[in-house]
Amino acid sequence: MNHTGNDTDRPLSPDELGPRLMEVFDLIGPLYRRVQRKVEEGAQGAYTGEQAQAVEGLSVGVRAVLDLLHKHGPMTVPQMGRAQAISRQFVQRMVNDAAARDLVESTPNPAHQRSSLIRLTEKGRAAIAAVVAREHAVLREVGGDLTDADVRTCVRVLAQMLTLFDTVDVN
Repeated sequence: MNHTGNDTDRPLSPDELGPRLMEVFDLIGPLYRRVQRKVEEGAQGAYTGEQAQAVEGLSVGVRAVLDLLHKHGPMTVPQMGRAQAISRQFVQRMVNDAAARDLVESTPNPAHQRSSLIRLTEKGRAAIAAVVAREHAVLREVGGDLTDADVRTCVRVLAQMLTLFDTVDVN
């Protein structure tokens, strides 16, 4: 970190860091919910036919499952639960919801017969592509002359916070 003599460039003490990081936590939940609502709002009327049906009413949980499978390929429910730091039971419900909408399908797992692999269907690939495109379009509207360094710093802070809670049991 660059130490220029400016008080804002010095590392915070643990007593200062805790309250400052709580400021970040206080913003994350409302921000996430607002972005999701904006994306859903923009999706209404933005798509036609089967793509609109796949995107319409896509819950945050189902969207997270689709995103994981889009980024990492077929996964088991326990793998998705660990990756998202949420319970296996919740992930299973989201997978069931996605399967009922023909967004994902279960396939045999050569590595473990009791735990099927879940993979995207063509409809699921189209749905997650449409949602991601809409998110990118919405987030392009963020102003404030943010720099790559600003975003890197934000990601670094959030990654450090996430690492602190790596051992939290989600089941």
